[in-house]
Amino acid sequence: MKFITENWFVLVAFAAVAAAGGYAVYTFVKMPTDKQLKKVREWLLYAVTKAEKELGGGTGQIKLRYVYDMFVARFTWLAQVISFEMFSMMVDEALEKMKGMLESNKAMQELVNGKPEGDFGNGETEGMK
Repeated sequence: MKFITENWFVLVAFAAVAAAGGYAVYTFVKMPTDKQLKKVREWLLYAVTKAEKELGGGTGQIKLRYVYDMFVARFTWLAQVISFEMFSMMVDEALEKMKGMLESNKAMQELVNGKPEGDFGNGETEGMK
């Protein structure tokens, strides 16, 4: 009993986190399947963009594994349902979308490839001297 009275705030915090997590899972599960897949595909676009930025070009299998590891960490229960082959197809779709965005969006190019050294967006390079 002494443990509960001395650590009641920890128990309340744990209950609040568990309730928030349960509610998030509940709202996701209650969504129609199309909306769930749309959210996963949006997240995959983020993940492949991050992998491209961090690992660069020519590292396809490593990037796929990196994105899969991120996916398993984020969507543990979904990773048990979706096969790796289906996941790979979804990643390919996200890659095609990212490539299209890279071709048409300069800000996206700068995000993935990084800004040129000394380019602060206004042409000033005083901070580099």
